[in-house]
Amino acid sequence: MRPQLVARPKPRPANQLRLIGGDYRGRRLSFPDQPGLRPTADRVRETLFNWVAPRIAGARCLDLFAGSGALGFEALSRGARAVVMLEQAPAVARQLRENAERLGATAVQVHQADALRWLELERVREPFDLVFLDPPFAADLLAPALERLDRCGWLAPEAQVYLETAAQTGFPALPVGWELIRDKRASQVRYGLAVTAAQLSK
Repeated sequence: MRPQLVARPKPRPANQLRLIGGDYRGRRLSFPDQPGLRPTADRVRETLFNWVAPRIAGARCLDLFAGSGALGFEALSRGARAVVMLEQAPAVARQLRENAERLGATAVQVHQADALRWLELERVREPFDLVFLDPPFAADLLAPALERLDRCGWLAPEAQVYLETAAQTGFPALPVGWELIRDKRASQVRYGLAVTAAQLSK
């Protein structure tokens, strides 16, 4: 009697995201397991980059709570001039650097740092045209991030800021003079695009 073959469980595939537009369209990037890390969904990303399409080419971008890097790498794929990514978790920051190397993306800088402290303490060398704010939903980080971006001079006059949060939580109050110009929901996520007071005054 032949011994019965026992099927071995297949190894769990690595967490992956797919870039959906631009030069790196279709490329897949891995990201590690980390509490609160959830890449922005493809459909939401597509809507976001339709919103910012007139401004993305040549833009200097900040992915403040980078996580998987979905937003920053998508921006670079679609023509951004430079992308700075902030990520506090060492394993996640390491994977972001590896993904940048895999893409040959020399215009990406990854900093392993607490995002709020970085905004407060780092010297502004060149302000950003487009900022992505998609922090862990439970961490209540949107309001302090917005306050520091506005107060510390991180935003160019034409800057736009993307916000993403849990639908049931909603967005915090924006800095004085800012305006939310786009606002949508997708399942349990609320996302939108804000412009700064300097832009509105034009």
